[in-house]
Amino acid sequence: MKKIFYKEWDIASQTYWMILAVLAVISAIAGFAVLHMEHNGHWVTGMSNQIVWGTPHVFAVFLIVAASGALNVASIASVFNKKAYKPLAPLSALLAVALLIGGLLILVLDLGRPERLIVAMTTYNFKSIFAWNIILYNGFIAIVAFYLWTILDRKMNRFYKAAGVAAFLWRLILTTGTGSIFGFLVARQGYDAAIMAPWFIIMSFGFGLAIYMLVLSDFFRLSGRPLGDSVMFRLKNLLGVFVAASLLFALMYHLTNLYGTENHAYEAFILRDGGVYTAAFWIGQILIGGLLPLAIVFHPSLGKSRAWIYAAAIMVIIGGLATIYVIIIGGQAFPMTMFPGKTVIASGFYDGINGLASTYSPSLAEALLGIGGIAVALLITAIGVRMLKILPMSLADEVADPHSAS
Repeated sequence: MKKIFYKEWDIASQTYWMILAVLAVISAIAGFAVLHMEHNGHWVTGMSNQIVWGTPHVFAVFLIVAASGALNVASIASVFNKKAYKPLAPLSALLAVALLIGGLLILVLDLGRPERLIVAMTTYNFKSIFAWNIILYNGFIAIVAFYLWTILDRKMNRFYKAAGVAAFLWRLILTTGTGSIFGFLVARQGYDAAIMAPWFIIMSFGFGLAIYMLVLSDFFRLSGRPLGDSVMFRLKNLLGVFVAASLLFALMYHLTNLYGTENHAYEAFILRDGGVYTAAFWIGQILIGGLLPLAIVFHPSLGKSRAWIYAAAIMVIIGGLATIYVIIIGGQAFPMTMFPGKTVIASGFYDGINGLASTYSPSLAEALLGIGGIAVALLITAIGVRMLKILPMSLADEVADPHSAS
């Protein structure tokens, strides 16, 4: 590889400020949606006694999981010493922190009483996986920020390897903790599974890489910097591996559930009788988020087209949101078995009632809050690449490809 030079994102000021203005307006609209929900109460959302985690949680968990995956590019460079990925590491670290902040912002604003966040940050119940996640999230931001410092400052380069290893291990622990939130919830048949933790790790690789590929290509395109096929083809092949692994874990999860008779009703609900949840599973998660991206990235001709590669990345993101929607919303829509072997005639918590009887429809305010979190993450990233020397001047094949003949 030739020597890589880094420079701030040097696009036209008018274009830059327009991008910031659009993202700021979307964030402001999300803020008004939060005020609407806070002022009127959560009855204005689609949530109920049964669906207590709504669409904002889908966006929040997706962004938190994707944050861990976005750091994967930097981890490959530092932990596994792959030179081809080192020019990509600064943006990887910055995007990881930005995505996590965006996801946490949604989470805090959706739970209600955000002013009491200080209580959650200072008072811990170490038997609660939620308390552990507060530590994991804060630790991730601190460690990755230090890791980025070791990349950008030559005086700190001596800590680069150690910081990279620490960030790599911490992100695995963080995603394990996020998946364990669902794996430890024994009251919900759709959640109570140990495979949730490793499955969330695998999903994070695909979600984060898909977002990273789109952000990287847009930043280079808008600034007119060359981005060679070597980089994009390497990333898209990696994306295909992660998507395939995620599909495998989904198959293992459902086959394991089908093996136990107690889970047959839940599996029938998700796979056949769940209406919108069944459609989200087969069309969103399996087809759009899995099979189609796989077919594209490994196709002999489509896999060499930038447009199709970007389409595959977008499909992975859409499929990722569908996957989290099925896990979170679908898992709540299926009724809890409060008294096994008994029939509960009526309850405010819908126990024993088919999930479709308590239809959940996401409200506009919920959707705007989720989109606002994405806008905040992109806003942080755009400001970061403008202020810091994050982006290489060139990632053309003759510069970025260690096997280039030129």
